Amino acid sequence: MIVSMTGFGRSKAETERCTVTVEVKTVNHRFCEFHIRLPRQLLKTEEKIKKKLGEHIKRGRVEVFVTLEGEGIVSRRVHIDWEALDEFVDNISAIKNRYSLAGDLEIRDIVNRDDIVHIEEKETDNDELDTLVLTAVEEAGLKLVEMRRLEGQALQRDVLKYIDQVLKHLSHVKQLAPDVVEQYRERLKKKLADLMEANAADDRFMTEAAFFADKADISEEIARLESHVSQFNEILKADEPLGRKLDFLLQEMNREVNTIGSKANDARIAREVVEMKSLLEKVKEQVQNME
Repeated sequence: MIVSMTGFGRSKAETERCTVTVEVKTVNHRFCEFHIRLPRQLLKTEEKIKKKLGEHIKRGRVEVFVTLEGEGIVSRRVHIDWEALDEFVDNISAIKNRYSLAGDLEIRDIVNRDDIVHIEEKETDNDELDTLVLTAVEEAGLKLVEMRRLEGQALQRDVLKYIDQVLKHLSHVKQLAPDVVEQYRERLKKKLADLMEANAADDRFMTEAAFFADKADISEEIARLESHVSQFNEILKADEPLGRKLDFLLQEMNREVNTIGSKANDARIAREVVEMKSLLEKVKEQVQNME
């Protein structure tokens, strides 16, 4: 089954105290690479997140974003610098007495001074929050997998369409191959006749004959290409990551197509080769997005 490396999943899990939002995005990559952004109190959960998503994702660049909202995320307490406050009050009283100033010191004059009164925040760390995060990760991962599966179905349709067209062009090549051999035979007859007129040595005849046999026969390349296409279609049915296998097989298919073009040395076959190479390039673009 073909699975695309491109996908997105989003999930939200919440309690009365807080809400966890998880977004997972995947794109093409040669290997499986995770990039996870977490609040500090969830850093110890990073490996658990990788393991859970790794159950569904075998290849691609995986970007995970986790955000927390609500109460219970941080604990708060008021901190008062009593020494500074005592000094502040004493100094205010001294100023009033020294300069005979009126007015009373009010509470707001104190609480508005951050150097004396401020609120300390500390991020909470609890197992309940970890469980909430992993629940959201699991749901986001399943949504991602579903999107990747649907994308994979679209990729498979395109790939099968292109491969079918490759086979049609290869069929035309098989029809043309005997005619190409016959043309080479006529050329060889003429060349041998010229050599005989020039009283060339017998080994020259053998060299030309060997060259003809190797140059004209593309049946082996055609058979190998057909075998590669058959293997390609079989791999598509496998229930495992198959992008790398298909990519390697495409390289072999391209090699056979290039050899057919160079050995046949025929304008009609050359046109078929160009079409097959163009189609295989389209297949390669799709395969590079497969897990």
